[in-house]
Amino acid sequence: MPGRTKRFIAIAGNIGVGKSTLTGLLAQRLGWQPFYEAVDDNPYLADFYADMTRWSFHSQVFFLSRRLQHHRHILDQPQSAIQDRSVYEDAEIFAANLQRQGRMSERDYATYRSLYEGINLFLPPPDLLVYLRASVPTLTKRIAMRGRAFERDIDPDYLVQLNSLYEAWVTRFTLCPVLTVPADDLDFVWHTPHLELIIQKIEERLSGKEVVRFEVQD
Repeated sequence: MPGRTKRFIAIAGNIGVGKSTLTGLLAQRLGWQPFYEAVDDNPYLADFYADMTRWSFHSQVFFLSRRLQHHRHILDQPQSAIQDRSVYEDAEIFAANLQRQGRMSERDYATYRSLYEGINLFLPPPDLLVYLRASVPTLTKRIAMRGRAFERDIDPDYLVQLNSLYEAWVTRFTLCPVLTVPADDLDFVWHTPHLELIIQKIEERLSGKEVVRFEVQD
């Protein structure tokens, strides 16, 4: 990465797409500080997957508060950093989908949205958003491989709905540059050239270059 300029990138994408894995790999290779999504310590998440309507507001507020803490910490510390899932996705994807499905009441959603928008006005964006795009078959395969009990019964239709919201959100997102990574085609865990390609494209995007396509090589 050019120079010693502090950088902040956020890794975005649907459940199971590989955000945490890519965050760790990039942190190791670039020497940056990783900030992981607060999944295992979310006291509401297992209840949420068992009864989304009852626990949606509680779970989303927890995620939002933790993500805001991470975002602020990233901005305040001197080291370059990588965030596993951006603060924007909580509101623009997951809370929005719960409200559309009728699993978060209009009152709770309005309260949540007001909190998010108020804080977001004062929150500097990342230097780059890396969006991992993957099909539902890829997502379900990866979710099964990581073996989290509370994710075992996620409905594929739920992932379809989230993918649709992600595509619409990325199209209108303008707070910082976006790099879209074809995660169906890139196995950055087992194929080092794929990881190197992603790092190359991140460097290009941070330098201001447009990334038109990924030339995937085995």
